[in-house]
Amino acid sequence: MARYKDAVCRLCRREGTKLFLKGSKCFTDKCPVEKRNFAPGQHGKDRKAKVVGYGLQLREKQKAKRMYFAQEGQFRNYFEKAARTKGVTGEILLQQLERRLDNIVYRLGFAVARRQARQLVRHGHVAVNGRKVNIPSYQVNVGDEIVIRENSRKISTIEAAKDFAGHQQQISWLEVDRDNFKGRVLSLPKREDINLPVNEQLIVELYSK
Repeated sequence: MARYKDAVCRLCRREGTKLFLKGSKCFTDKCPVEKRNFAPGQHGKDRKAKVVGYGLQLREKQKAKRMYFAQEGQFRNYFEKAARTKGVTGEILLQQLERRLDNIVYRLGFAVARRQARQLVRHGHVAVNGRKVNIPSYQVNVGDEIVIRENSRKISTIEAAKDFAGHQQQISWLEVDRDNFKGRVLSLPKREDINLPVNEQLIVELYSK
């Protein structure tokens, strides 16, 4: 399976905005976007070309793809499914991304970043409706119960994530019981529930050409 293995802070600098890929570090002065707010690379500081049209649409797609660590083909499949579904295509696309199991684990506060949540899922620490699931892109449905498995609850990163999440805003479409390491999907997220620096309409325009 293809994976991004380089420094994720380079992705934030490339997009020119925080993608919140490093958890608590993104909220401190140590965040590279705060210290070096220009594209990575030898000429990143010198080249500041104006992005318009196709380039702007591409950057929005790249931002969304990188936030959720989705691969190119996988992201296109999300869009094609959203386009076939009745409703607002851009909102349905974001709903599919939010319903990824690794994102749900992150939203419930059992990981400080989606990349860490992805690792927890891949290593078999998460169960859905009592059954172990190790596929980060698994689509969680309304009513599903997500639980950190009994033998995994003492992992230090999960404990640290719980403390970090205790200071974050509650997600309205999720029910969480952090003391018992479990949560439930109450409803599909609405656009106003998805607080991301992404203009999904530009993504729709990109794929609709």
